[in-house]
Amino acid sequence: MSKTTKAFQTEVQQLLHLVIHSLYSNKEIFLRELVSNASDAIDRARFEGLSNKEITEPAGGWRITLTPDADAGTLTISDNGVGMTAEEAEKNIGTIASSGTRRFLDELKKTDAAHRPELIGQFGVGFYASFMVADKVTVVSRRAGGGTAIRWESAGDGSYTLEDAERATAGTDIVLHLKDDAKDYLDAWKLRQIVKRYSDYVAFPVVLVNAKAEKEEEKESTINSMKAIWTRPKSEVKPEEYNEFYKATLHDFSDPHRVIHYSAEGALEFKALLFLPARPSTDLFTDAENRGMHLYVKRVFIMNDCKELLPTYLRFIKGVVDSSDLPLNVSREILQEDALIRKIRKNLVKKVLDTLQEMKDSEPQEYRAFWGRFGKVLKEGLHVDPDNRDRLKQLILVETSKGAPGEWFSLKDCVDRMQPGQKDLYFLTGESRRAVENSPVLEAFKARGIEVIFLIDPIDEWILGDLEEFDGKKMVAVHRGQVDLGDETEKKEREEKRKEADASFGDLLKKIQELLAGDVAEVRLSDRLTESASCLVSAEGQPDPHMLRIMRSMGNEFPEAPRILEVNPSHAALARMKDLFAADPASPRLADFAALLRDQALLAEGSPVKEPARFTKLVSEMMAKG
Repeated sequence: MSKTTKAFQTEVQQLLHLVIHSLYSNKEIFLRELVSNASDAIDRARFEGLSNKEITEPAGGWRITLTPDADAGTLTISDNGVGMTAEEAEKNIGTIASSGTRRFLDELKKTDAAHRPELIGQFGVGFYASFMVADKVTVVSRRAGGGTAIRWESAGDGSYTLEDAERATAGTDIVLHLKDDAKDYLDAWKLRQIVKRYSDYVAFPVVLVNAKAEKEEEKESTINSMKAIWTRPKSEVKPEEYNEFYKATLHDFSDPHRVIHYSAEGALEFKALLFLPARPSTDLFTDAENRGMHLYVKRVFIMNDCKELLPTYLRFIKGVVDSSDLPLNVSREILQEDALIRKIRKNLVKKVLDTLQEMKDSEPQEYRAFWGRFGKVLKEGLHVDPDNRDRLKQLILVETSKGAPGEWFSLKDCVDRMQPGQKDLYFLTGESRRAVENSPVLEAFKARGIEVIFLIDPIDEWILGDLEEFDGKKMVAVHRGQVDLGDETEKKEREEKRKEADASFGDLLKKIQELLAGDVAEVRLSDRLTESASCLVSAEGQPDPHMLRIMRSMGNEFPEAPRILEVNPSHAALARMKDLFAADPASPRLADFAALLRDQALLAEGSPVKEPARFTKLVSEMMAKG
């Protein structure tokens, strides 16, 4: 075939202009593209060899070769794969399907310049990344199974030439005539680094040639490991290999706590190697860029912080996902919309939650240790992942009034320990274990032996709306609204006693509410208190003080809403106030007593008193009187 010159399509010329001048922000990606194409060419040769006996493995084995030539200013990427005929070269690199190119250009118009860099790969035109670093590209290729070698050449100027050439064996040579500002890609160290980063796990050896080396054994060196551990069967991988890979690739000093080696097959195919760390990272509760999930496509590295693979509440998981179905140059914007990524993510979440459930069921001590490290993060899923909310509820561990500090129980444990006739699960929020377990609102529950769940993490206030029930049991706050304890007989007896108490204390309650006007919304007799004189509770739907403190610490302004003061009619302090009120309804001591009832209720829940000076003065006076 004599040398012929052909023009690129108009749209391809536009594409080349974008590639050369503005498309890629990271020019070194050109090598990733070409190595990946070479690997695909070898794979295709191996496949065709199954049915074509003329196509066999070369004497030296399948390989990809990088040959830098500083004197000539060229970098050659060679493979001994399937190669191309003239027609295939014209089809594969001389033209691009008009419909695909048109769609590609349309996508570029919709995408701002900052987010364009890697759109090209999804349309199968990654070869043109060569023109980012080369002012001329020469391709010499010979088709496996026979045929004449061909030479394709272009300066990216709107045309290319095609002619017969000489090549002894099947395969393809891509010769990049490097631009002056790209001569650093002739440096052996730089080539090693790029291959190590992007193509370390390509299945075939990537060989770097050093033609000027004096010793024969130094003229060629394989610069990729080819050890994609996630592609091997689990049964063939030793624990120490997992540990080595984890520490080397995912940059941790400790061995992982647990390994999830997962292979999805069927309509959705991908491989994943996930690690549960032994300890949380220092940036676990920050918006760190690197979440520790690496994305590969056909063993080719794409990105190391692929947040789209797992939801934020599983950000402590580190690992690798390798898909054969994603485009090589998939961008983050594409990932966010990609249906395949959503399916992979769904599968990964299920696998992680299955693993955690298995650990919780079979190794409860191990799971409690995990929960102590990562439980606060996992709980975020109750709010952000409604599809898995029921599963996450099964994984939650809590402290309760039945256990010691640091002793964890599941919600199922709490259900199993419910008292006869108990319909609901009860909880109390607060700043610390010490604050909640000493709260006076627990007294009635302690007296009846009813377990109360302690929710003392700041995140707990945010997930309460997502934790409304478990196993058909309603979650009820003991510090909000009215409590409804006991069977029907008890309730009836309690109602009769309340009527009697209301008749006896009604006027006093009105007086206390008058004296505390603006500070409390209501004063009422309590069913919660058995020992303390008073407590403060919130109305249904009203935020409690702990929640308000959290909101204010974040810079939000929330006005203080008056709450309900509950008093214990059986307490000696109320009896004393009743006597004082009966003797002199206008006694100034009533105002002091009312203030003390309010202030001790505030202190009991961990809130500051309204008037510290007055409170200390009143306490001192009472101490002096004996």
